[in-house]
Amino acid sequence: MSENTDVLIIGAGPIGLACGIAAQDAGLSHTIIDKGCLVNSIYNYPHNMTFFSTSDRLEIGRVPFISHNPKPTRPEALEYYRRVATSRQLNTRLYENVLEVKKDHGIFLVNTSKQTYLARAIIIATGFYDLPYLLNIPGEELPKVKHYYDEPHPYFDMRVAVVGAANSSVDVALETFRKGAKEVVMVVREKEINPRVKYWVRPDIENRINEGSIKAYFESQITRIEEKSIDVRTPEGDITLPNDFVLAMTGYQPDFTFLKKVGINIGTDEYMTPEYDEHTMETNVENVYLAGVICGGLKTNAWFIENSRVHADMIVNDLRTKIR
Repeated sequence: MSENTDVLIIGAGPIGLACGIAAQDAGLSHTIIDKGCLVNSIYNYPHNMTFFSTSDRLEIGRVPFISHNPKPTRPEALEYYRRVATSRQLNTRLYENVLEVKKDHGIFLVNTSKQTYLARAIIIATGFYDLPYLLNIPGEELPKVKHYYDEPHPYFDMRVAVVGAANSSVDVALETFRKGAKEVVMVVREKEINPRVKYWVRPDIENRINEGSIKAYFESQITRIEEKSIDVRTPEGDITLPNDFVLAMTGYQPDFTFLKKVGINIGTDEYMTPEYDEHTMETNVENVYLAGVICGGLKTNAWFIENSRVHADMIVNDLRTKIR
């Protein structure tokens, strides 16, 4: 059984929803597919996370985003995007994985885990949050190793190792420390805490390290994870530390494998930037477009909700001339 649609949007994050709204406003039929839940990346954020952006910068589809404070929380964002999807009657297909994309006589045949779609254009707005950078060390497959952090409670009275020194790592280290972790250590490849850590948080983590409340091993890396310990290579030599949980806040990357399967050229630059027209967002594959953070390749801090909302209108303005 197949379903016909003018525009098939892969990714039901805020930018994917914005693309659906733009298509809807232009009189084009749309279907939004996601292998997870609605705004799956935001759902996987820490439970008490607060956005850097103010609520008005996160709005899409002319639906007002009202929050209790200027910078909204994760629960407020989830509620807002549910309201957007409902009020705009967006055609979403959630928990549905795209398996294959073929093109035949200008029509895309998209097979998913549930059915087949025939589409005249495809927009890929998959973000980057689904594929964490792995440590690639023995023991990483153990249940004690987490690449996503939700809340501090499970780590009360536990010995926690936090990998990394960017914003997420620092937040996790500070929160687990303050919520009763028995011991918090940071294992950092670099010589210092990342200079781009939020300016109001950086003094906090540095003070905790200097006073010894949080132990930091710089220019170091975990080499093996065991049930009750971790092996760490430091400038002073290899050490073994008692450990209950490893929180690997090592960052995330786009699904380049999927982009290549669709036929999109990946650049040879250091960020592996996908090929697309910056005026229309169309890739080297005719009628396949990119939207949102995926456009930056490995430079995942180049595009956010607030500066990539415009991609939706740019894409649909180009499609207006092709789809009647």
